[in-house]
Amino acid sequence: MTAVVSFEETASDGRARAGVMHTPHGEVQTPAFMPVGTRGTVKTLDVADLAAVGTQIVLANTYHLMLRPGADVVAGLGELHAFTGWQRPILTDSGGYQVLSLDPRVDEAGIRFRSTYDGSPVELTPEGAVGVQERLGADIAMALDAPVRLPAPREQVEAAMERTLRWAERCQHARRRQDRALFGIVQGGADPELRERSAKETDQLGFDGHGIGGLAVGETAPERDAAMRATIPHLNPAKVRYVMGLGDTDGLLAAIAAGADLFDCVIPTRLARHGKALTRRGDVSLKRAEWTAVSEPIEADCPCFTCRTYSAGYLRHLLTTGEMLGPRLLTIHNLTYTHSLLAEARATIIAGGYDAFRAGRLRLRRIE
Repeated sequence: MTAVVSFEETASDGRARAGVMHTPHGEVQTPAFMPVGTRGTVKTLDVADLAAVGTQIVLANTYHLMLRPGADVVAGLGELHAFTGWQRPILTDSGGYQVLSLDPRVDEAGIRFRSTYDGSPVELTPEGAVGVQERLGADIAMALDAPVRLPAPREQVEAAMERTLRWAERCQHARRRQDRALFGIVQGGADPELRERSAKETDQLGFDGHGIGGLAVGETAPERDAAMRATIPHLNPAKVRYVMGLGDTDGLLAAIAAGADLFDCVIPTRLARHGKALTRRGDVSLKRAEWTAVSEPIEADCPCFTCRTYSAGYLRHLLTTGEMLGPRLLTIHNLTYTHSLLAEARATIIAGGYDAFRAGRLRLRRIE
């Protein structure tokens, strides 16, 4: 049977690659970044904004949506695409990462925790995570994994990796919808040997694509990069490689160099709500007094609506007075920056100059 979500590599430069991910709701040109729509919305933006900044695919949060409004409500309202109004591809996470901060009880059956909304007990099992995501109806669902905060003892990391593999098999058996994709998740912390083992065994389970999880949870950048290098060569190159939770410029460029295709992170949108703009020369806080009388945009060559329309001084005014327009305009800018970064990466992979592009971007960010 033809996979409902498939990947086609169109160019490579070293390990970096460009491609196309085919989904039931359209194609995604990779490398690609997914803005995080926690509760079925990317904070401060509507679907027209998302399309305008260059978004191809968004991520929705299973943990939050299963609690409010509930998967059955979303299904009754036409599933996520009709519910949110976003008619392009959607990926849902499994909920495992989100409960790390909720003091969960984890055993072989699954994860138990208390709702962040009303404190009521909640259970998330591999079968339940797949069932919830199938009712939500995203193009891509993720298997439930058992992430571990780093640093952690090797025995703990290994036990969580092995449990993730057992849960992955249960997720495969629980699958009922063949019109939507299911991705497995590689774990193993910052241990290259565990990462290799997890990648090989996850790949053998026959998922439609692969997530690389358990990163951005306390490891150093060199450890993160080593984990990706130990993982990616052991995943089927005919399937998408998705590094979960990665969204900073240096991390994205490193992951692309290692051969990753897909990313998500709250960094661009969360920083915007705190008054920070992503720029080629680094992240800047527009709440600082030095921006008060600046008549130029955040970046002169940025194509986003914000930079084409407003001065940095006006944006600072909005932020310091608490106007809702400020975070919205900064979110537009930050997502444009992130999507443009990956579009440039893709173009240089196709042209055969990715390493020079990456080195140039990193040099520029370290000028000041």
